[in-house]
Amino acid sequence: MSLETYDVVVIGAGQAGLASAYYLRRAGVSFVLLDAGEGPGGAWRHAWNSLHLFSPASFSSLPGWMMPAKTEAAYPSRDEVIDYLTRYEERYQFPIERPVVVQSVRNVDDGLEVIGEEKTWRARSVLSTTGTWGHPFVPYYPGREIFEGRQLHSAHYVDADAFTGQRVAIVGGGNSGAQILAEVSKVAETIWVTPQAPVFLPDDVDGHVLFQRATARVLGGESGPEIGSLGDIVMVPPVRDARDRGVLGSVRPFSRFDRDGVVWQDGTTSDLDAVIWCTGFRPALHHLQDLGVLTEDGRVDVDDGRSIKQPRLWLAGYGNWTGAASATLLGSGRTAREMIPRLVAAL
Repeated sequence: MSLETYDVVVIGAGQAGLASAYYLRRAGVSFVLLDAGEGPGGAWRHAWNSLHLFSPASFSSLPGWMMPAKTEAAYPSRDEVIDYLTRYEERYQFPIERPVVVQSVRNVDDGLEVIGEEKTWRARSVLSTTGTWGHPFVPYYPGREIFEGRQLHSAHYVDADAFTGQRVAIVGGGNSGAQILAEVSKVAETIWVTPQAPVFLPDDVDGHVLFQRATARVLGGESGPEIGSLGDIVMVPPVRDARDRGVLGSVRPFSRFDRDGVVWQDGTTSDLDAVIWCTGFRPALHHLQDLGVLTEDGRVDVDDGRSIKQPRLWLAGYGNWTGAASATLLGSGRTAREMIPRLVAAL
């Protein structure tokens, strides 16, 4: 039996996939979204319970429909984002099949074949928007395997309850590290381990300012004063509270683990019950292995989001290398608005 051929198969129905679907529908091409999740929400389904955006809803929306907000200054919660993405899907009735875990994308005559566990799809082009959440990164430290305490990546952190009364190291200097530290430090003794001293932004600078600056730097022509980067710490209310409690100080990395904790550069030791790794993610692109497009660092060489080695393959939502601030809600829409017309023209 011959397979139906779509103009575009989109792998992933998180924020980048939905933003792309909005413009694909407007272009009038045939497409389907394949999503590994049990329900809507993309990576937000896996975020910790208390996570909040650090931009107001008006700067965290997908194309066509603004995220509802209680007040203009409110920072939407994880659950509010999931609810918004769920209603966004319902509003536009996109063709989404889930749960579908894509195993491989392969070259075939006049197109690409997308292979799931139970079904195969044929496409003239494939747009991969699987993001990074499925590929958490933990740096190697000597002795990590002998440490008898608990180790947990932020991808699997839910809430602080499990760490009550413990001594916990939070490793990583980004916003996830700051927000998890702020929460865990209320119930546990914490040590914040960062590669260098964190940069804390002024209280009145939130995420939408950073996104605008990051976009300007990527696109060129940045001439205004330097405010910060997307890696700097946004002083959302829980982080401000942690500052007021005096727990935002950080120390430089330890040298190795031992059975009971960590050994510092000067040879002193600290016993720990747990380590929470807030050390980021890598692109989740294992499904592209058979195309031979992955580089040594696990990315794909692209020109404006289009694979250089396989021109039928496009990527969005993995970071600045696939569009300025494309791993954010606002940036995913901007990326799709620029990329989808080029993709459609290439069909």
